[in-house]
Amino acid sequence: MNNIEKIKRELVNNKLSALMITNPVNRLFASGFPSSAGVLLVTERDAWFFTDSRYIEAAEASINHARVQLVTNNENETYYDRIKIILDENSIKSIGFEDDTVTYSGYQKWTEKLGIELIPVKSLISSLRAVKVPEDLEKIKKAQRVAEKSFNEILPLISTEMTEKQLAAELVCRFLINGADDKAFDPIVVSGSRSSMPHGTPGDFKISKGFLTIDFGVRLDSWCSDTTRTLCVGTPDNEMSKVYDIVLKAQETGIRFARAGIQGSDVDAAARAVIEDAGYGRYFGHGFGHGLGLEVHEAPTASKTSADTLQSGAVISAEPGIYLPGRFGVRIEDVIYITENGCENITNLTKDLIVL
Repeated sequence: MNNIEKIKRELVNNKLSALMITNPVNRLFASGFPSSAGVLLVTERDAWFFTDSRYIEAAEASINHARVQLVTNNENETYYDRIKIILDENSIKSIGFEDDTVTYSGYQKWTEKLGIELIPVKSLISSLRAVKVPEDLEKIKKAQRVAEKSFNEILPLISTEMTEKQLAAELVCRFLINGADDKAFDPIVVSGSRSSMPHGTPGDFKISKGFLTIDFGVRLDSWCSDTTRTLCVGTPDNEMSKVYDIVLKAQETGIRFARAGIQGSDVDAAARAVIEDAGYGRYFGHGFGHGLGLEVHEAPTASKTSADTLQSGAVISAEPGIYLPGRFGVRIEDVIYITENGCENITNLTKDLIVL
Protein backbone atom coordinates (compact mmCIF):
# COMPACT_ATOMS: atom_id res chain seq x y z
CA MET A 1 0.00 0.00 0.00
CA ASN A 2 1.46 3.36 -1.02
CA ASN A 3 1.45 6.31 1.38
CA ILE A 4 -1.42 8.14 -0.30
CA GLU A 5 -3.56 5.03 0.12
CA LYS A 6 -2.57 4.93 3.79
CA ILE A 7 -3.69 8.55 4.13
CA LYS A 8 -7.02 7.74 2.44
CA ARG A 9 -7.55 4.95 4.97
CA GLU A 10 -6.84 7.34 7.82
CA LEU A 11 -9.35 9.83 6.40
CA VAL A 12 -12.04 7.17 6.73
CA ASN A 13 -10.86 6.23 10.23
CA ASN A 14 -10.96 9.89 11.30
CA LYS A 15 -14.26 10.66 9.53
CA LEU A 16 -12.63 13.28 7.30
CA SER A 17 -13.75 14.05 3.77
CA ALA A 18 -10.41 15.47 2.65
CA LEU A 19 -6.93 16.49 3.79
CA MET A 20 -4.82 19.37 2.52
CA ILE A 21 -1.05 18.77 2.86
CA THR A 22 1.14 21.87 2.65
CA ASN A 23 4.14 20.81 4.77
CA PRO A 24 7.00 19.99 2.33
CA VAL A 25 8.18 16.95 4.31
CA ASN A 26 4.66 15.53 4.58
CA ARG A 27 4.16 16.11 0.84
CA LEU A 28 7.39 14.23 0.23
CA PHE A 29 6.25 11.37 2.48
CA ALA A 30 2.90 11.13 0.72
CA SER A 31 3.95 11.60 -2.89
CA GLY A 32 7.61 10.60 -2.92
CA PHE A 33 8.38 13.89 -4.65
CA PRO A 34 10.49 16.65 -3.03
CA SER A 35 9.52 20.24 -3.76
CA SER A 36 9.54 23.55 -1.97
CA ALA A 37 6.20 24.58 -3.46
CA GLY A 38 2.95 22.71 -3.83
CA VAL A 39 -0.18 21.41 -2.17
CA LEU A 40 -1.35 17.81 -2.02
CA LEU A 41 -5.11 17.33 -1.71
CA VAL A 42 -6.32 13.88 -0.70
CA THR A 43 -9.94 12.72 -0.53
CA GLU A 44 -11.32 9.29 0.27
CA ARG A 45 -11.27 8.37 -3.41
CA ASP A 46 -8.70 10.53 -5.15
CA ALA A 47 -5.61 12.75 -4.80
CA TRP A 48 -4.25 15.81 -6.59
CA PHE A 49 -0.75 17.31 -6.47
CA PHE A 50 -0.75 21.01 -7.36
CA THR A 51 2.53 22.75 -8.15
CA ASP A 52 3.96 25.55 -10.27
CA SER A 53 6.01 25.63 -13.45
CA ARG A 54 9.30 25.05 -11.64
CA TYR A 55 8.31 21.52 -10.64
CA ILE A 56 5.53 20.48 -13.01
CA GLU A 57 7.65 18.43 -15.43
CA ALA A 58 9.54 16.57 -12.71
CA ALA A 59 6.33 16.02 -10.73
CA GLU A 60 4.55 14.54 -13.74
CA ALA A 61 7.45 12.15 -14.26
CA SER A 62 7.72 11.11 -10.61
CA ILE A 63 4.26 11.04 -9.02
CA ASN A 64 2.18 7.94 -9.71
CA HIS A 65 -0.63 8.02 -7.17
CA ALA A 66 -2.01 11.54 -7.55
CA ARG A 67 -3.15 13.71 -10.44
CA VAL A 68 -0.51 16.35 -11.10
CA GLN A 69 -1.88 19.77 -12.01
CA LEU A 70 -0.15 23.04 -12.90
CA VAL A 71 -0.96 26.20 -10.95
CA THR A 72 -0.01 29.34 -12.89
CA ASN A 73 -0.71 31.76 -10.01
CA ASN A 74 -2.47 34.07 -12.45
CA GLU A 75 -5.94 35.45 -11.76
CA ASN A 76 -8.30 32.60 -10.79
CA GLU A 77 -5.35 30.18 -11.06
CA THR A 78 -4.04 30.20 -7.49
CA TYR A 79 -3.78 27.16 -5.22
CA TYR A 80 -6.86 28.42 -3.41
CA ASP A 81 -8.89 28.59 -6.63
CA ARG A 82 -7.88 25.18 -7.93
CA ILE A 83 -8.53 23.43 -4.63
CA LYS A 84 -11.88 25.18 -4.11
CA ILE A 85 -13.08 23.94 -7.49
CA ILE A 86 -12.43 20.33 -6.50
CA LEU A 87 -13.97 20.76 -3.06
CA ASP A 88 -17.11 22.26 -4.61
CA GLU A 89 -17.32 19.55 -7.25
CA ASN A 90 -17.17 16.90 -4.54
CA SER A 91 -19.53 18.73 -2.13
CA ILE A 92 -16.83 18.76 0.58
CA LYS A 93 -17.80 21.03 3.48
CA SER A 94 -14.74 20.57 5.72
CA ILE A 95 -11.09 19.70 5.24
CA GLY A 96 -8.25 18.55 7.47
CA PHE A 97 -5.09 20.65 7.71
CA GLU A 98 -1.69 20.38 9.43
CA ASP A 99 -2.22 22.60 12.45
CA ASP A 100 1.33 22.01 13.68
CA THR A 101 2.87 23.73 10.63
CA VAL A 102 0.23 26.05 9.17
CA THR A 103 0.56 29.55 10.63
CA TYR A 104 -2.41 31.37 12.09
CA SER A 105 -2.39 33.83 9.19
CA GLY A 106 -2.22 30.88 6.80
CA TYR A 107 -5.17 29.27 8.54
CA GLN A 108 -7.17 32.49 8.21
CA LYS A 109 -6.31 32.80 4.52
CA TRP A 110 -7.24 29.22 3.68
CA THR A 111 -10.50 29.52 5.62
CA GLU A 112 -11.40 32.74 3.81
CA LYS A 113 -10.52 31.47 0.33
CA LEU A 114 -12.02 27.98 0.61
CA GLY A 115 -15.09 29.06 2.56
CA ILE A 116 -15.27 25.80 4.53
CA GLU A 117 -14.31 24.51 7.96
CA LEU A 118 -10.64 23.59 8.51
CA ILE A 119 -10.16 20.72 10.95
CA PRO A 120 -6.78 20.27 12.73
CA VAL A 121 -5.19 16.85 12.17
CA LYS A 122 -1.77 17.32 13.74
CA SER A 123 -0.94 13.66 14.36
CA LEU A 124 -2.50 12.00 11.33
CA ILE A 125 0.55 12.08 9.06
CA SER A 126 3.16 12.13 11.84
CA SER A 127 1.74 8.85 13.16
CA LEU A 128 2.03 7.30 9.70
CA ARG A 129 5.59 8.61 9.32
CA ALA A 130 6.52 7.13 12.70
CA VAL A 131 6.36 3.59 11.28
CA LYS A 132 8.99 2.81 8.66
CA VAL A 133 8.52 0.07 6.07
CA PRO A 134 11.55 -2.11 5.22
CA GLU A 135 12.40 0.06 2.20
CA ASP A 136 12.54 3.13 4.44
CA LEU A 137 14.79 1.35 6.92
CA GLU A 138 17.23 0.38 4.18
CA LYS A 139 17.50 4.01 3.10
CA ILE A 140 18.21 5.13 6.65
CA LYS A 141 20.85 2.41 6.95
CA LYS A 142 22.44 3.59 3.71
CA ALA A 143 22.62 7.12 5.10
CA GLN A 144 24.13 5.77 8.32
CA ARG A 145 26.85 3.94 6.40
CA VAL A 146 27.85 7.11 4.51
CA ALA A 147 28.01 9.10 7.74
CA GLU A 148 30.01 6.40 9.53
CA LYS A 149 32.51 6.08 6.68
CA SER A 150 32.99 9.85 6.75
CA PHE A 151 33.49 9.86 10.53
CA ASN A 152 36.13 7.14 10.35
CA GLU A 153 37.96 9.07 7.65
CA ILE A 154 38.33 12.22 9.76
CA LEU A 155 39.73 10.44 12.82
CA PRO A 156 43.36 10.52 11.55
CA LEU A 157 42.99 14.25 10.84
CA ILE A 158 42.08 15.30 14.38
CA SER A 159 44.74 17.49 15.94
CA THR A 160 45.04 20.17 18.60
CA GLU A 161 46.38 22.37 15.78
CA MET A 162 42.98 22.51 14.07
CA THR A 163 39.82 24.28 15.20
CA GLU A 164 36.42 22.79 15.94
CA LYS A 165 35.06 24.63 12.92
CA GLN A 166 37.76 23.19 10.67
CA LEU A 167 37.02 19.66 11.85
CA ALA A 168 33.30 20.17 11.22
CA ALA A 169 34.12 21.39 7.69
CA GLU A 170 36.30 18.33 7.03
CA LEU A 171 33.41 16.09 8.13
CA VAL A 172 30.86 17.80 5.86
CA CYS A 173 33.31 17.60 2.96
CA ARG A 174 33.65 13.86 3.49
CA PHE A 175 29.85 13.52 3.54
CA LEU A 176 29.60 14.92 0.04
CA ILE A 177 32.60 13.04 -1.30
CA ASN A 178 31.12 9.78 -0.01
CA GLY A 179 27.80 10.32 -1.74
CA ALA A 180 25.53 12.18 0.67
CA ASP A 181 23.13 14.71 -0.80
CA ASP A 182 23.72 17.05 2.13
CA LYS A 183 24.33 17.17 5.86
CA ALA A 184 21.22 16.32 7.86
CA PHE A 185 22.05 19.16 10.28
CA ASP A 186 25.02 21.32 11.19
CA PRO A 187 27.52 19.01 12.92
CA ILE A 188 28.18 19.56 16.61
CA VAL A 189 31.94 19.56 17.28
CA VAL A 190 32.90 20.70 20.78
CA SER A 191 36.05 19.89 22.71
CA GLY A 192 37.54 20.16 26.19
CA SER A 193 35.35 22.15 28.60
CA ARG A 194 33.05 23.06 25.69
CA SER A 195 31.99 19.41 25.43
CA SER A 196 29.67 20.13 28.37
CA MET A 197 27.35 21.97 25.92
CA PRO A 198 25.00 19.34 24.44
CA HIS A 199 24.29 21.43 21.34
CA GLY A 200 27.39 23.57 21.27
CA THR A 201 28.28 25.25 17.98
CA PRO A 202 31.74 24.57 16.49
CA GLY A 203 33.87 27.67 16.92
CA ASP A 204 37.26 29.09 16.11
CA PHE A 205 38.68 27.28 19.12
CA LYS A 206 41.62 24.92 18.78
CA ILE A 207 40.62 21.38 19.68
CA SER A 208 41.45 20.97 23.35
CA LYS A 209 42.76 18.08 25.38
CA GLY A 210 39.97 16.10 26.97
CA PHE A 211 36.64 14.96 25.57
CA LEU A 212 35.70 15.78 21.99
CA THR A 213 32.01 15.32 21.15
CA ILE A 214 30.99 14.97 17.50
CA ASP A 215 27.27 14.78 16.62
CA PHE A 216 26.70 14.27 12.90
CA GLY A 217 24.32 13.04 10.23
CA VAL A 218 23.77 13.03 6.49
CA ARG A 219 20.77 13.35 4.21
CA LEU A 220 20.65 10.79 1.41
CA ASP A 221 17.69 10.15 -0.91
CA SER A 222 15.67 12.38 1.46
CA TRP A 223 16.40 10.20 4.52
CA CYS A 224 18.50 11.21 7.53
CA SER A 225 21.10 9.62 9.76
CA ASP A 226 22.14 10.76 13.24
CA THR A 227 25.07 9.64 15.39
CA THR A 228 27.15 11.01 18.25
CA ARG A 229 30.50 9.82 19.47
CA THR A 230 32.58 11.25 22.30
CA LEU A 231 36.33 10.80 21.85
CA CYS A 232 39.19 11.74 24.13
CA VAL A 233 42.17 13.81 23.05
CA GLY A 234 44.87 12.63 25.42
CA THR A 235 44.46 10.24 28.33
CA PRO A 236 41.19 10.58 30.28
CA ASP A 237 41.34 10.95 34.05
CA ASN A 238 39.46 8.60 36.39
CA GLU A 239 36.25 10.64 36.54
CA MET A 240 36.14 11.07 32.78
CA SER A 241 36.44 7.31 32.29
CA LYS A 242 33.81 6.73 34.97
CA VAL A 243 31.31 9.12 33.38
CA TYR A 244 31.89 7.63 29.94
CA ASP A 245 31.16 4.15 31.28
CA ILE A 246 28.00 5.35 33.05
CA VAL A 247 26.64 6.93 29.85
CA LEU A 248 27.44 3.80 27.87
CA LYS A 249 25.71 1.61 30.46
CA ALA A 250 22.67 3.91 30.43
CA GLN A 251 22.47 3.78 26.66
CA GLU A 252 22.75 0.01 26.52
CA THR A 253 20.12 -0.34 29.25
CA GLY A 254 17.65 1.81 27.29
CA ILE A 255 18.36 -0.11 24.10
CA ARG A 256 17.71 -3.44 25.84
CA PHE A 257 14.43 -2.08 27.23
CA ALA A 258 13.12 -0.71 23.92
CA ARG A 259 10.53 -2.74 22.06
CA ALA A 260 7.09 -2.35 20.48
CA GLY A 261 4.31 -1.55 22.93
CA ILE A 262 6.56 0.22 25.44
CA GLN A 263 6.03 3.87 26.33
CA GLY A 264 8.81 6.16 25.21
CA SER A 265 8.89 7.61 28.72
CA ASP A 266 9.56 4.15 30.16
CA VAL A 267 12.56 3.64 27.88
CA ASP A 268 13.86 7.02 29.01
CA ALA A 269 13.28 6.07 32.66
CA ALA A 270 15.25 2.82 32.31
CA ALA A 271 18.30 4.65 30.97
CA ARG A 272 17.88 7.64 33.29
CA ALA A 273 17.84 5.39 36.36
CA VAL A 274 21.40 4.27 35.59
CA ILE A 275 22.63 7.87 35.53
CA GLU A 276 20.64 8.86 38.60
CA ASP A 277 21.85 5.86 40.60
CA ALA A 278 25.43 6.90 39.79
CA GLY A 279 24.75 10.36 41.22
CA TYR A 280 24.72 12.31 37.96
CA GLY A 281 20.96 12.60 37.39
CA ARG A 282 20.84 16.39 37.38
CA TYR A 283 23.44 16.47 34.62
CA PHE A 284 21.23 14.59 32.12
CA GLY A 285 18.80 17.25 30.94
CA HIS A 286 17.46 16.01 27.61
CA GLY A 287 15.54 12.89 26.57
CA PHE A 288 16.81 9.43 25.72
CA GLY A 289 15.88 9.70 22.06
CA HIS A 290 13.76 10.98 19.20
CA GLY A 291 12.30 9.65 15.99
CA LEU A 292 14.42 9.76 12.84
CA GLY A 293 13.42 9.55 9.19
CA LEU A 294 12.67 12.22 6.62
CA GLU A 295 13.52 14.68 9.38
CA VAL A 296 16.18 14.47 12.07
CA HIS A 297 13.58 15.00 14.78
CA GLU A 298 10.15 13.45 14.29
CA ALA A 299 7.75 11.11 16.06
CA PRO A 300 8.00 9.16 18.27
CA THR A 301 9.99 10.48 21.23
CA ALA A 302 11.52 8.70 24.20
CA SER A 303 11.76 11.31 26.95
CA LYS A 304 10.51 11.93 30.49
CA THR A 305 7.39 13.66 29.19
CA SER A 306 6.72 11.51 26.11
CA ALA A 307 3.19 10.17 25.69
CA ASP A 308 4.22 8.07 22.68
CA THR A 309 3.97 4.30 22.57
CA LEU A 310 6.73 2.77 20.46
CA GLN A 311 5.40 0.82 17.50
CA SER A 312 7.07 -1.92 15.53
CA GLY A 313 8.84 -0.15 12.67
CA ALA A 314 9.70 3.01 14.57
CA VAL A 315 13.24 4.35 14.24
CA ILE A 316 14.61 6.33 17.19
CA SER A 317 17.91 7.62 18.46
CA ALA A 318 19.44 6.30 21.68
CA GLU A 319 21.47 9.16 23.13
CA PRO A 320 21.74 9.68 26.88
CA GLY A 321 24.41 12.03 28.14
CA ILE A 322 26.07 13.59 31.16
CA TYR A 323 27.23 17.20 31.02
CA LEU A 324 29.27 18.76 33.82
CA PRO A 325 29.18 22.54 33.22
CA GLY A 326 32.56 24.08 32.52
CA ARG A 327 34.31 20.71 32.77
CA PHE A 328 33.29 18.12 30.19
CA GLY A 329 30.39 16.23 28.67
CA VAL A 330 29.71 12.78 27.24
CA ARG A 331 27.00 11.69 24.79
CA ILE A 332 26.85 8.39 22.93
CA GLU A 333 24.18 8.10 20.23
CA ASP A 334 23.09 5.16 18.12
CA VAL A 335 19.97 4.64 15.99
CA ILE A 336 17.67 1.72 16.75
CA TYR A 337 14.82 0.08 14.83
CA ILE A 338 11.92 -1.06 17.03
CA THR A 339 10.58 -4.60 16.60
CA GLU A 340 7.96 -6.69 18.38
CA ASN A 341 10.59 -8.46 20.48
CA GLY A 342 13.15 -5.71 21.00
CA CYS A 343 15.12 -3.55 18.62
CA GLU A 344 17.90 -3.64 16.02
CA ASN A 345 20.84 -1.29 16.46
CA ILE A 346 21.62 -0.02 12.95
CA THR A 347 24.74 1.94 13.96
CA ASN A 348 28.03 0.19 13.20
CA LEU A 349 30.61 2.42 14.92
CA THR A 350 32.51 1.23 17.98
CA LYS A 351 31.40 2.52 21.37
CA ASP A 352 34.71 1.84 23.03
CA LEU A 353 36.23 5.15 24.07
CA ILE A 354 38.54 6.25 21.26
CA VAL A 355 41.66 7.91 22.69
CA LEU A 356 43.62 10.05 20.26
